[in-house]
Amino acid sequence: MTDDIRAAPPQPTLPAWARLPINRCNLPPAILGGLSFQDDPVPLRLDGVFPFHAGLFAMLDAIDGAPARAERFMDYMTVHFCLETPEDAGGETRRHRTRADYARLLRGWFFDADGREAAVIKGWVESRFGLLTRFHKGLLRAGDDAADARFAAERAQGIYGTHALDAQLDLLYAYAQYELARLPETHLVLYRGVNGIADFDILDRHGPREATVVLNAMNSFTRDPERASEFGDHVLEARVPREKVFCTQDLLPGRLKGENEVMVIGGAYRVRLRYWG
Repeated sequence: MTDDIRAAPPQPTLPAWARLPINRCNLPPAILGGLSFQDDPVPLRLDGVFPFHAGLFAMLDAIDGAPARAERFMDYMTVHFCLETPEDAGGETRRHRTRADYARLLRGWFFDADGREAAVIKGWVESRFGLLTRFHKGLLRAGDDAADARFAAERAQGIYGTHALDAQLDLLYAYAQYELARLPETHLVLYRGVNGIADFDILDRHGPREATVVLNAMNSFTRDPERASEFGDHVLEARVPREKVFCTQDLLPGRLKGENEVMVIGGAYRVRLRYWG
């Protein structure tokens, strides 16, 4: 993005209709979801996650190479959350849902961002960051009680009979941030195929192809604009703080398949609409 986009006058906080009053993070939803955060981000810390898992991150500090750290992280998740033996955590082995875990949620998201697993992930964003889900199989909180009820039901079905899925996502986000903090860049320029800016809640326009929009609680982007162009008539370009990146396809080698996807937490973003091809 060019500097003239970043220099546009910011709307510092996220509107009340797009957020909850509280969250479980070190910054309130109004701030972390606003444009000021997009321009000048600070680390986001979910309540208690880093202190509780301090031993894990101390182990990771001693390991050279992202693939080796990823293997250690996945081993830790398996043992800590009893993923291979859910009965050790009080799960009932006859219930298939006890086998649902963070990796299955991610695979479900990459397969269908409007599926049951995606509802769980969007609900997790609401709980932890206080950013409301705006879309799931249709617009939400637009006066359609049936659509809101369907989303709530899918989210409940997705976590029923499972073990600590929210806590698993907490730690996955913390690990992603641990790895992303090693990058020299503070932001990632990412792309998403869309049919137009009108697909989003628009807060402000900065020209015919630039706007400030509110993104959904969780969103799929890619690093490759050509790949993004296959999924819409236009390509949406956003400068995303690394603190708003939940997961990347290459974070867990061998576990995830997708279109070089990056999962981005929502809020207000200044974006540009581009043609490609």
